[in-house]
Amino acid sequence: MVSQHSPAPSGRSWYGRSRLWALNRVAVNVVLDGLLAAVAAPVAHWLAAPQAGLLHPLWFLAGAAVSLAISGLPFRVPQQYWRFSGISDLLGIIGASFASALLFSVALWLFHVTPPSPTFGIIYAMVLLVVLGGARVTYRVLYGRVPYWAARQRIVLIGDDSVVDLYMRVFERNLHTGTRVAGIVAVGAHRPGQRIHNVPILGNVADIQSILERLVSGRHRPDSLVVTDPAFRGSQLTAVLDAASAKGIAVLRAPALTDLTPAEQVRLRPIPLEDLLNRPQVRLDREGMEGMIAGRVVLVTGAGGTIGSELARQIAGLRPSRLVLLDHGEFALWQISMELSQTAPDIVRESLVADVRDAARLDTIMAEHRPDLVFHAAALKHVPIVEDNPTEGLLTNIHGTRVVADTAARHGVRAMVVISTDKAVNPSSLMGASKRAAEMYCQALDISARASGDPMAMRCITVRFGNVLGSTGSVVPLFRQQLERGGPLTVTHPDMCRYFMTVPEAVGLVLQAAVRGTQGLAGWNGGGKVASGTDRLLDNGGIFVLDMGEPVRIVDLARQMIYLAGLRPDEDVAIRFTGLRPGEKLFEELFHGREAPVPTDASGLLMATPRVVDREAVTRAVEDITRYAQHNDVEAALRILALLVPEFDHNPEGEARTGARDTMAAPPAGVQSLGAVKESQSRP
Repeated sequence: MVSQHSPAPSGRSWYGRSRLWALNRVAVNVVLDGLLAAVAAPVAHWLAAPQAGLLHPLWFLAGAAVSLAISGLPFRVPQQYWRFSGISDLLGIIGASFASALLFSVALWLFHVTPPSPTFGIIYAMVLLVVLGGARVTYRVLYGRVPYWAARQRIVLIGDDSVVDLYMRVFERNLHTGTRVAGIVAVGAHRPGQRIHNVPILGNVADIQSILERLVSGRHRPDSLVVTDPAFRGSQLTAVLDAASAKGIAVLRAPALTDLTPAEQVRLRPIPLEDLLNRPQVRLDREGMEGMIAGRVVLVTGAGGTIGSELARQIAGLRPSRLVLLDHGEFALWQISMELSQTAPDIVRESLVADVRDAARLDTIMAEHRPDLVFHAAALKHVPIVEDNPTEGLLTNIHGTRVVADTAARHGVRAMVVISTDKAVNPSSLMGASKRAAEMYCQALDISARASGDPMAMRCITVRFGNVLGSTGSVVPLFRQQLERGGPLTVTHPDMCRYFMTVPEAVGLVLQAAVRGTQGLAGWNGGGKVASGTDRLLDNGGIFVLDMGEPVRIVDLARQMIYLAGLRPDEDVAIRFTGLRPGEKLFEELFHGREAPVPTDASGLLMATPRVVDREAVTRAVEDITRYAQHNDVEAALRILALLVPEFDHNPEGEARTGARDTMAAPPAGVQSLGAVKESQSRP
């Protein structure tokens, strides 16, 4: 049986407790202000008539307290929050002080008490103003300052003065952390020697090394440097990290101001590795992406992989009518499907387990779902694994790409976007050569479609880029695992360099390339042919290449990761060189020797115009490679691959080779060689 006197709902109970707490605070303020008024009244009397002394009857003190309590009401003085006192509170105190002095003087006159002098009222108002305002300022200063001896952590803030000011206010309200701001390093214009909240500006971030040396030698060594500006990254941040690491000082990043809710919960975090990449922000064509994706059926192969899953995330945010996720790995597919069920529950989603090499399965999928756009991210990408399993790499990367492309074209897909790699340029590995062969097949398919004049012919857009941070099987997760075990970090060669980009940035640019590559399709992105140099390059087999910035030495990356973990390279964690692995080369390239990078009319995208082979010749080569690989004839398959990709300089022993090669063959010679081999090789 339910009682008729059930307790009030929890929300109402919380409101009652909050109201009681507020009333208690008001009562405390009234009492404190009354005591201050009781002190101010005799002091003012003494200033007006020093010979009268400071001793006065209790009714005189009580009258001062009561007059302030009454006068403070219209100025909301009892409701002031001393800890956050500001200019508006000071204005209220001024009004209440003069009103209280006037009321107290009138009360003295009514009770026939002669004031000590005609100016007593003004003197009392000024004394009351000083006492009330001073008490509030003192409380705020004492509450918001961690004493030098009590500070558990001394930090130096790095950032623009206006941003630093906001963070200093936040730290003032975080006394429980014991954090004390000991200095400021300015970004941009600075005024060394000046102070913000009584904290000195030590200098400009460009002089960070000398600033830290001065602090350490003067025994004012901070525990950490805190970066407050989210845009402070790249080479500047790397210089700060190097200087701080040399002194054993940690570098942390403050949370975004929008994340400070409530303000008391400030959590400094380590600098993410992505912030060290010196990459400017690229303006993406969000409107074009929505025009390409919204309301259409999109299929993503390799949807469980690093690039494929990020493609699925970003595509889901562009409101497709249906998103078809295809992957050969059940667990990876389940992971991205479960994630999207929570982040994009309104998007119709299909999760399909399938092998891109299975033509019959792909044909059934395409016929059932009728995708408008296909993103082909499925591939075997790990260089040593493909070296150890050559036929699997050739069948997945070459034959699988051909199956997806041919099936998509046959079922009316308007555009297919193929994810390629910088390892396809002057390849030294089977993985790179197989991806270059896949590029060539898609190039030939696209050239044929564009030249046909058929408005419904499928566009085949190839996008080439380097490594992405944190991708499956990449060096960053490996380094993290090795750090967790205490090291050592293993690097193959001191001179090993790679291009790096964050996963979201790379996928955003892939979508940007897809938008640019599909311009001119009837009914797509506004339709209408856009005549430009970029279009002419695309008509001739151009490949989009993401602007990857400058390459990064892997050993430097290892050192930075050790620094970011708060450790010292070669002292706390060792770095060991293990030698190149089969198929690896020291320097990856984004362009062949004769395909100079050409800017496009889309930000963040360059274009390569590599050698092309006509569709018939490359089709014959792919068929031969597939047939030999299916019969496990690796030697014969590699002979055909070497003719199709003459710049392929296999490095199965992992020899350290330097310098880019320029071994591009002219198209006619490539075609003739392919034909000769086809006739001379015996069939399995």
